[in-house]
Amino acid sequence: MSDSFKKAALDYHAFPKPGKLSVEITTPAETQEDLSLAYSPGVAEPVREIAQDPESAYKYTAKGNMVAVITDGSAILGLGNLGPLASKPVMEGKSLLFKRFAGIDSVDVEVESESPEAFIETVASIANTWGGINLEDIKAPECFQIEKALIERCQVPVFHDDQHGTAIVTAAGMLNALEIQGKRIEDAKIVCLGAGAAAHACSSLLVIAGAQRDNITMLDSKGVIYAGRDGLNQYKEEFARETSARTLDDAIEDADAFLGVSGPNLLSAEQLAKMAANPVVFACSNPDPEISPILAHEVRDDLIMATGRSDFPNQVNNVLCFPFLFRGTLDVRASEINASMKLAAVHAIKDLAKQAVPTEVLKAYGGGELSFGRQYILPKPTDQRLLGAVAAAVAQAAVDSGVARLPYPSHYPLQSVADC
Repeated sequence: MSDSFKKAALDYHAFPKPGKLSVEITTPAETQEDLSLAYSPGVAEPVREIAQDPESAYKYTAKGNMVAVITDGSAILGLGNLGPLASKPVMEGKSLLFKRFAGIDSVDVEVESESPEAFIETVASIANTWGGINLEDIKAPECFQIEKALIERCQVPVFHDDQHGTAIVTAAGMLNALEIQGKRIEDAKIVCLGAGAAAHACSSLLVIAGAQRDNITMLDSKGVIYAGRDGLNQYKEEFARETSARTLDDAIEDADAFLGVSGPNLLSAEQLAKMAANPVVFACSNPDPEISPILAHEVRDDLIMATGRSDFPNQVNNVLCFPFLFRGTLDVRASEINASMKLAAVHAIKDLAKQAVPTEVLKAYGGGELSFGRQYILPKPTDQRLLGAVAAAVAQAAVDSGVARLPYPSHYPLQSVADC
C-alpha cells in the first residue's frame, strides 16, 4: 500500500467529520407540538400500542428497516484478531453499504466478550431492537456456534455474511464459470483450500447448488481433510472423505475448479498446470490471492480466474449479495434466512450476469465492453438491477418456504423461485 493511498484512506475516514455514518431525523421536530409528539407526552401512545402488540413496533418505529452489523473483532478482514474497537471502521463501512445499495438503515455494534457464550448472551439480549442482524468478522470455529445459537434464540433473522454472503456470490460465479467452460457442477471435481467459515459455507452451498460432496476435496493448514484423520472438528468432519490425496499437489491433479479461501501465494504455477482442461480458479484471499492472476494466465490460457480484488476481472464481492438479500428479507419480514432464500440469491446474481450490461455500468468501469464470458462471470456492484433482482428472488423464496410474515410486495416484479 502506497503512502498516498494510506493518507487518502485515513483522510476519508477523518473528514469532513470522523466516521462514515450519521443519524438523520425523519419527522418534523421544529415546533412545540412536534416535540410533544416526538417525545413526552405523545410518545406514550406508540409505547402502549407496542406493549399490547409487539408486531406494531414495525409500524411505529424504524425497526423494520434497521439492520445491526455486530462483531467481536476476532477476524477483521485479513488483519486478524485486533479486538472490537479496531473493527469499528469495517463495521461502519458495512453499514454504509447497506444504506448506499439497498436503502437499509444500519448501525454497527462492537461487543467486548470473553467467550462465545458471553457474545451470544449479549447479542440475544438486544437483538429485538432491529429488524435483522448481520454478523461480521468473527473467527472460526466460534462463528458457527455463535450463528447457530443466535438463529435459535433471536426473533429476527441472523446472517453471518463472512460465511453465507461469500458463499452466495462464490456459488453464482462458480456456476457461471463452469457453464462457460463447458462443465456441469454435478460432475466438477473441486478443490477447496481453506477450512474456515467461508470455506465451509461455500462448499455447503455448492452442494445445495448441485455439486457432489464426494467431488469436493477440502484442505486446511495440515493438508487434505480425509476420513479418519485425527483432530477434526465437527465442521471439517462434514467434508472429510475417503481419498488417498494428502497434499494440495495430490488433490489438484485433474481438478476442474479451485476455490481458495486461505492465504496468499499458496497455489503454485506447477500445481495450476496440473488442473484439468478449462479450469476455474477462484483465488479469494485478500489482498493477495492464492495465485497472482497475472501468473495464472501466463500458465494457463484456458483459465477462468476470479479473485476478491477490484483491480482484476471477476471480483467475488459480498456487496453483490448482502444488501439486497436483507432488502428482500425485511420487505416480507422473514423470520430467518434459509437455504431456499440463499439459493434464490445465487440464481438471481448468476442470471443477471448473462444480461446485457447497462450503459451507466460500462461508464463506471471505464467505458469498455462487458459481456457474459471469461472476463465477466458476475455483475458489477454498481449494477442497479441487483436490488430488484436479488431482493425479489429472496422475498419470493421466503414466501414460498413459509418463513415470510408479510405477503410478496405488490411493488416487486413478478418472481418465482421456479424461475431462478
